[in-house]
Amino acid sequence: MATLQSPESSAPARTKKPSAPTKKSSAPTSKVQKEKTHTPEEIQEAVQQYGRGDKILFKGIKDKKLRGNLRKLEYKYRAAATNAKDAEMLLEEEKGYLEAEGMERTYKFSQKELVKAVDVATAQKGFELKLPLFGPYAIDYTRNGRYLLMGGLKGHVAAFDWRDGKLATELQLNETVRDVKWLHNEQFFAVAQKKYTYIYDYAGVEVHCLKSHIEVTNMEFLPYHFLLATVGTAGYLKYQDTSTGALVAEQRTKMGAPSSMCMNAHNAIIHVGHANGTVTLWSPNMGTPLVKMLTNRGPVRALAVDRGGHYMVTAGQDARMNIFDIRTFKEVHSYFTPTPASTLHLSDTGLLAVGWGPHVTVWKDALKTKANSPYLTHLQEATAINRVRFCPYDDILGVGHAGGFSSLIVPGSGEPNYDALEANPYETKKQRQEAEIKALLNKLQPEMIALDPNFVGKIDRATIEVLKGESEEMVRHKAQDGKLDAEVKRKQRGKNSALRRYLRKKGGKNVVDERRLKLETMMKERAKRNQGLPVTQKEELGPALARFVRGK
Repeated sequence: MATLQSPESSAPARTKKPSAPTKKSSAPTSKVQKEKTHTPEEIQEAVQQYGRGDKILFKGIKDKKLRGNLRKLEYKYRAAATNAKDAEMLLEEEKGYLEAEGMERTYKFSQKELVKAVDVATAQKGFELKLPLFGPYAIDYTRNGRYLLMGGLKGHVAAFDWRDGKLATELQLNETVRDVKWLHNEQFFAVAQKKYTYIYDYAGVEVHCLKSHIEVTNMEFLPYHFLLATVGTAGYLKYQDTSTGALVAEQRTKMGAPSSMCMNAHNAIIHVGHANGTVTLWSPNMGTPLVKMLTNRGPVRALAVDRGGHYMVTAGQDARMNIFDIRTFKEVHSYFTPTPASTLHLSDTGLLAVGWGPHVTVWKDALKTKANSPYLTHLQEATAINRVRFCPYDDILGVGHAGGFSSLIVPGSGEPNYDALEANPYETKKQRQEAEIKALLNKLQPEMIALDPNFVGKIDRATIEVLKGESEEMVRHKAQDGKLDAEVKRKQRGKNSALRRYLRKKGGKNVVDERRLKLETMMKERAKRNQGLPVTQKEELGPALARFVRGK
């Protein structure tokens, strides 16, 4: 979009003599002058589309320095939004969908007809690998969509560059493989085997054995936090930091073996589906689920969340596929499947892929509105669909089934404009190394995972009275629950002991022994003898009795 200019900034303005810079014409003023080239309507549209967080209200702040810093920050946010709006003209690529003419329907087109209609480069991306002895297969693509990872239930694992057809590694583990997952790039991947979870490098060499992750059924990787989230038959959700090797969190779901799991890419929240028809939302910061939703009338067999983090799709044993708005946690609409769906996945452009039985169905615009008919369909004869995954930045849908792997052409499923600093499908070795170092430097802490990812950096606008009331209420609740214990302060270093602190804390009433009874009897007798006597004639306390009195 071209930048609009004000009528004053024309040719005669060049004849004006430049005025000397003053103290007031600093960085904020220059930014205001740059923003004058945009109309208020354009600025409002840019802020709504590309803005992050609420507008900073700096006019009511009395501190001049703080007010000036917040003003500069608000100008930077507004300039970033307008620049992003102006950069839309550089996004020349557009996604193209399959369109039917007349009485035709798009779901009637088969893959053979699509291969004949598309260009040669795209036609070569549609292929099939027949591996009937080791299936069904679980698959996963890297974040840039360049590498494919396959794992068969009977121990066959393969990783390769699927565009060039270059095999990186192929393993036969001779034991059950339930799930496979790429880590931060194509150099490492995790395999959920029969008992433990193992991490291998690109050459197929075993790097780590995660013995704390036992009988894992589903895995997800959080790329910005370097966390590998796993859930197994025991019902424990565990977070493993792959950069340090530490186990960050171990949470018990208390709902038995989970039936499905997926990650919300918007806020890094893990969604876990259970056999009782509920879906729980988890964060490593809490031992209990953040949200618990009843989504189906049977076990939740598959889950999927869109890239924006607004909609969640669930498929259950009751042969229903429900669409939920995560912002309100309410159901939008639902679909019926002929048989219970086994796998779900959402593309970057919003296409929904559903695998049920030997069929694969792709739906277009099925989240916000209820679609009447699917976009594309595919039948994988004499097999069962195990996993469907859209390839990022490409119009390809990968299907792992009992007979091997199939790469299907789905026009419009890939994001046409990619950010090379985020995920570059054509990155070199040096670019990959630099991106890995930057990702480690910019690594986010697990404490920053929350339902609202924009809470970081927000200003608490509550008054002092409200904050005091909240703190008093918290103290009162802790006192009622019995969690508020009086802390014992150490008066002198080396002059205290654990026993004395315990006696002082409990009042010395819970420890009764023969020595204590004897000393108390001696004190009572001496007190009786000292009654009525002058101070000079009173008996002095012995060393043991004096120590007892001081301790009491």
